[in-house]
Parts: sequence; C-alpha cells; structure tokens
Amino acid sequence: MQFSENWLRTFVNPPLDSGALGHLMTMAGLEVEEAHPVAPPFSGVVVARIVEAEKHPNADKLKLCKVDAGAGETLQIVCGAPNAAVGMKVPCAKVGAVLPGDFAIKAAKLRGVESFGMLCSARELGLSEDHEGLLALDEDAPVGMDIREWLALDDTCFVIKLTPNRADCLSLTGVAREVAALTGAPLTPAPLSLLPPASDTRRAIVLDAPEKCPRYCGRIISGVNARAQTPAWMKDRLKRSGLRPIHALVDITNYVMLELGQPLHAFDNACLSGAIHVRLPHPGEALQLLNEQNVTLAPDTLLIADEARALALAGIMGGIETGVTLDTTEVFLESAFFTPEAVTGRARAYGFGSDASHRYERGVDFQLQRPAIERATQLILDICGGVPGPVEEARSDEHLPRREEVALRPARVCRVLGIDLDTETMRGLLERVHLTVRDLAVELRVMPPAFRFDIETEEDLIEEIARLHGYDNIPSLAPRGNLAMLASTESARTQWDVRHFLAGRGFQEVVNFSFVDSAWERDFCANDAPIRLANPIASQMDVMRSSLIPGLVSNLATNRKRQQNRVRVFELGRCFMRQEQTAGEVPGFHQPQRLAALAAGTASPEQWGEPARAVDFFDLKGDLEALFAPRTLTFAPVSVPALHPGRAASVFLDGRNIGEIGELHPVWTQRFELGAAPVVFEIDLDATLSALCPKSGEVSRMPIVLRDLALVVPASVSAQRVLDALRETAPANVREILLFDVYQGKGIEIGCKSLAFRISMQDTCRTLEDAEVDEVISGLLHHVERTVGGRLRI
Repeated sequence: MQFSENWLRTFVNPPLDSGALGHLMTMAGLEVEEAHPVAPPFSGVVVARIVEAEKHPNADKLKLCKVDAGAGETLQIVCGAPNAAVGMKVPCAKVGAVLPGDFAIKAAKLRGVESFGMLCSARELGLSEDHEGLLALDEDAPVGMDIREWLALDDTCFVIKLTPNRADCLSLTGVAREVAALTGAPLTPAPLSLLPPASDTRRAIVLDAPEKCPRYCGRIISGVNARAQTPAWMKDRLKRSGLRPIHALVDITNYVMLELGQPLHAFDNACLSGAIHVRLPHPGEALQLLNEQNVTLAPDTLLIADEARALALAGIMGGIETGVTLDTTEVFLESAFFTPEAVTGRARAYGFGSDASHRYERGVDFQLQRPAIERATQLILDICGGVPGPVEEARSDEHLPRREEVALRPARVCRVLGIDLDTETMRGLLERVHLTVRDLAVELRVMPPAFRFDIETEEDLIEEIARLHGYDNIPSLAPRGNLAMLASTESARTQWDVRHFLAGRGFQEVVNFSFVDSAWERDFCANDAPIRLANPIASQMDVMRSSLIPGLVSNLATNRKRQQNRVRVFELGRCFMRQEQTAGEVPGFHQPQRLAALAAGTASPEQWGEPARAVDFFDLKGDLEALFAPRTLTFAPVSVPALHPGRAASVFLDGRNIGEIGELHPVWTQRFELGAAPVVFEIDLDATLSALCPKSGEVSRMPIVLRDLALVVPASVSAQRVLDALRETAPANVREILLFDVYQGKGIEIGCKSLAFRISMQDTCRTLEDAEVDEVISGLLHHVERTVGGRLRI
C-alpha cells in the first residue's frame, strides 16, 4: 500500500521524522519497502501571476512576460511555453533559484532581451514528465508563496508491504491506528456524521446470496454535478497513493476507500431498473466491465444486478454500461460487505485485479459500510452538490461474522517471549490497539474489534504484545541448557567431513535446484519418464533431477562464459526417481543422496614449478580413490549417455556398484560449448560415510624385496582383472602390487598388451631368501596363466 506521509499526519502526528517513522512501522510488522520524496530538492521557486504576455520581438515562438512574483515589482521573463497567458498563476524560479539537477537560475539575454528568472513546467520541477506547457496553479494560490509550501512538496511517499492477515492496515485510518498505538500520539479519525435524508428517493435491495453478502447499503443522491472539479488536495493525495484522478465522483469513492478501507462503487442511477439484487449469475450470463473487458460469468461469481441485467462483479469491478460519467446527475452509491470466500480468486480467474478485490479478499470491517457511505455522501455534497436520499440497508445477521473472546494466559506470554511483563502492562498494550480486555484473575479475555480478522488464537495475542512492546526491546539471549557429548565413532564420518575433504583437494561446493529441464533428463540420463512438477516455477525447470551431473555441467558452462578456465566443483544433494514396484503396489519414489564432482581446465593452478597440463580421467580418479582410502575401489568399463563411451567406468566398492566416473560425452561438450571435455564422477553418498577403523600393526625391521613382473595378456583383458588375479593368490608376505607400465607395440604381438607390475615383499621376522621370492613369483605367474591367459614377457 502506498500513501502520503502528510496525509497520515492529519490522523496522527508523532514527534518522529520520516526515517524514524518508517523504522517504527517496519518493526511493528508494517514493512516499509520504499520511502521516496514527492519532489526532488529545489529552492527559490514561488507562486507568480503573469501580468502581461507579449510576442518576443526577435523570436516567433517566444513570449515576453511581465510576472508578479510577490516582490513588489514585476519581473521580465522570456518564456517559450505555448500556454503562457495573462492572469495565469505559475511556478516562477527567480534569479538565484536552484532547480533539480543543481541547475542554477541566472539573469540572461534571450534573443537580445533580458530575462530575470524562469517560468516552470511540471517536468522542470521534477513533479512529472509533463512539459507541454507551464504548470498551471489554482486561482487561490497566494502570489509570492514558496511553491514547495503551497503544493506541500516537503512530503514522503511510503510504500508498505503488508502480510495477508493485516487487511486492517489497507487504509490511512488503519495505519494511523497502528502508529498511534505504537507512539502514544493522539488519533484524529476522519470526520464522520449521519446525514439526514433530504428526499425520499430510494431503491430496494434484495440479498439473494446472504452467505456471500450479509450486508449491503445503498443510497441515491440526486442533482449532482459530475463535472465539478476534484479539489487539488484530494487529487494530490490520490496521486501520492498511486491512483490516477478521473473525475469527482470516482475520485471520492477511491478517496474514501484509501481513507477508511471500505471499497465503494457509484452507479448511474438513471441506468438502473428496479431493485438491486446480490445474486449468482444465470447460465451464460455476460458482462462488460469498466476496463472494457467482456467476461462470461462463472457460476460461483457473485454479481450486483437489477431487475433487468447484471451490473457489476461484486467486490471486484463495475460494469461499463451503468458506471458514472460526466453527464451523470443521479448516483446510486454502494457500500457492502462481501465475505473473503465470495471474492478470493475471482478477479485472477478473469485475468485482472482491482484495489477493491485486494481488500475484500483479505477481509473488510463488517461494521464499516454505514460510516463509509455517510463519509462519501458528505464529500459528494461538498464537491458535487446534490440531495441525499435515505440509506437503504439489507442485512442478514446470521451470516455476519461473529467475534469471539480469546483467552490469554499472562504466564504463557512471559514464557514464549522470554521477558517479564505484568498483567496490567499486557492489558494496556492490547487496549492501545482497540482490543477489549476483561481480567479473570488467572487469564485475560480479549475481544477483538470488527476490523481485526487476524485475532483468533492466543498466539495472535502474544504476537500483538511482542510487536507493541517492541521487538528491539526483547533481549537477544543465547540459549542455555545441559549438553551431553555425543558418541563418535571412527567407523563413520559425516557429510561435513566429505565436504571438507573435497574442499581440501581444491573443489568448491555448489547448490543447484532440484528442478531441471526435461531435456537434461532425456539427454544426460536417458530418462523419458521423469517426475514432472504440477506447477513448475519456470518452463525450463519442469521435472525433478535424477542426476547431479547436468547441474555441474551447467555451472561449468556459466563459468566458461565468464572466462574461468579452471573449474573444480562438487555437489551433495538428493536425486529423485520412480521406485520400482511389483504388481499391485502403490507407485512410489526413491530419493537417494548423491555426491558428484566435476574437474575442468588445468590439473593444477598456474605456477612456475610445473608446466600446465589438462586435467584427465586419472586425476579425478585419484581424487575419488583418496576419498575412500584406505578402502580400495575397483573400476570396470561402462557406457552411459552422459559420458564418453571409451573413457568411462563404473565404480565398485566391496563388489557393489556405487556410481560412475568418466569424461563428459563429446556431444554434450560441444552442445554446451565447453571447449575441452571435463571429467566427472557421481556416486552414492552413503558409500562415502563409512570408514575403516584404524588397526595397529607391527612395523617390520626386515628389508623389502622388490620384483618386477611383465605379463603379456590379451588386449581385451583389463588391468584390473589381472590385478585381482594376482592379489587373490598372493601370500601374506606380499605387501603391495602396483601396475607401473602398459605397453603395446613393437615386440608385442597384435591383439595383446604388456602389463608391468611391481611386487613388494616383506616379512616381519626375517629376511626373505631368494628361493622364497622366486617361489612367490612363480606361483603368481602360474595363476595368471590359468585365470586370464597371461604369460611372462621375454
């Protein structure tokens, strides 16, 4: 909601400046989103009257004006505005004035004629973009008065963001009530009085849907002058509240809505026929609205109608055929209470919204209809004249909201807020916001007023006390309690341990959306049936992810566009996939936690100690193996849509497949314009959270015996398979078997390859003899020959 600070101060005027007032409202729950001055800084501009306006002797489009600026003698000012005319009152910037943008006014010659000042348009004063001519002032503007004072430009526009439960503050009266309660400043409500009818002209009202509209007030005002000018003060207040002045009758209804919070509507009474009905639409009924939109009415849309046709969407917008115009002479004024359930969502269903629907959806004071119609009547009579008829009211008491007392336990207030407040203080705070309080010794009984729809539970009252006492006055205390040391185990680690480990190896954590593009699921995961979102936040985020890799690739693409060559990122997060079920089972979903990492660019940061080298499969494989050490991973070739078909592997831990590692598929590397292909892995997070308990062991003092064993095996046999064969038959004194060379070429027959292993042997009690070593090597060689068809390379 937007409003003028000056207007607010006509209701309540606390001794606070604009900044302090905005902070006060924010801390009380009326969050000030924006506070901007009505006009930019300028000085030396006064109200002036044009005494003479003659053609400039040396220019066709300029005028030579004599201006009375209240200084006792007229000023000669050259002006180019086409609307400059004798008798007109306009803003005049005298010599020495400073306009917005630090534009200083000096005496000057224009086409050979001296000019002592400047007559200003609205744009030159920063008030609007209108520069078609001079800003015309009212006839009663006093000559010589500072224009900022006359137009009340030393004002601030506040824009406050209200939560849906605070509909009572969608008016100046509501905001003023809050400020008065917070500061103790006296509240001066809008003048309200009951106007006796001056005629017996009336129109019957029938509530055909009382559960949706339990109160409807209407009044006919005859003999109005719709062409009367809206007063400047009202126009200014409307404009500073974000509404465009239209003409007096419409402006008055908008003004009362802003002032009191009660939406009103004015019908041209000459266009109405018979009684007013508040009803639901007939099948196929249509209506053309004031915004010129034609709508076919849904069955649940509440209507205002007469005996002949639909007139308006109740609580939303009127119809164009019965709206008031400049030719209207008789007005039927409507002030009604429509329940939130009757209005909520209806305007959005038709593709628009209105100030009225915004208020009715959140709740309007159900006792405000009569005062609002009296206030609007008084303004119409003051501005447009006319003869008021009696207020006709239709009411269904059984459908009006009922206010119930809410119990409040003072002890619980202190316990919840963590502060000591006595009962009288609580009572005083609640009564400041117009709540009726009864003291029943053990508890307070609080009756909320009609305009506070949000007070229903004890928690609502505790919140009221907290904000009225002041959130700044509630101390921030650290929680206290007895803490017990949690048991820890060396056989498990936390997700934070995994994060810290990867960060220590140069990776940075990212957090991506779980919502992804369905094209990613199809391309990277071959997932043609992803879990689709019923209401995605964006068209390109329409499904749940089943892999973390696409998100990391997108992160890399973003970094590439920002000239970041070396990228090392990881993510811990859930993936979402359909759960396999047998016949008769209810379909379910599986949400495993996964860990993925991506490395691109150079293997190491740029430095002088080693030449730059592109990261490869084995660099990331080393990071993954270090994450699981001292446990041993094994790898096997794999083909998945996301990875290069010849440079990808499945990752196994204790014989269980826990994920994949490999180079990104060339198709996706090219599509995302990544340049060199990155290397990625994705594994089950649970596999990383278990660890081997350290075990003590004797450190041998005996020498290590090293032997190299070169084996020729078929090219189709993987090095892992040969390693497994060697390890499964190695005796206890074989401490380590490492692959250190792979060779294909001259000296090796076609279809074969040479694998060279370094075998470390050591005993804890004695030095191994040559015969024992030879026997071990012979046994390893014979086992490889039997299992994988290998032979010793000669």
